[in-house]
Amino acid sequence: MILDTAPARLDAIVRGRVQGVGFRLFVAQRAISLGVRGWVANEPDGSVRCVAEGARAELVALLAALELGPAGARIGRVSATWSAAVGSFDRFEIRSGWTPGD
Repeated sequence: MILDTAPARLDAIVRGRVQGVGFRLFVAQRAISLGVRGWVANEPDGSVRCVAEGARAELVALLAALELGPAGARIGRVSATWSAAVGSFDRFEIRSGWTPGD
């Protein structure tokens, strides 16, 4: 049984019209308000990637925000992968672009 408070990791790729519309700022504000840690960055293919850790319930709420997006965005598809939290983040940040690792 997985508890909603158990630490988890969400790795999500958001496709559609998601660059140049304030998407990363939108995600960061939502993540910070939910108390999750990780990062969001633009990918070279025009998508946005978000890697976040925290309580599963908060990550589910973050995923719902990714599927909605800010005004001006058009979400085509969100691919989400779940795994155990690693504990490597101390805050949530906006990264300037594609970053390998994590």
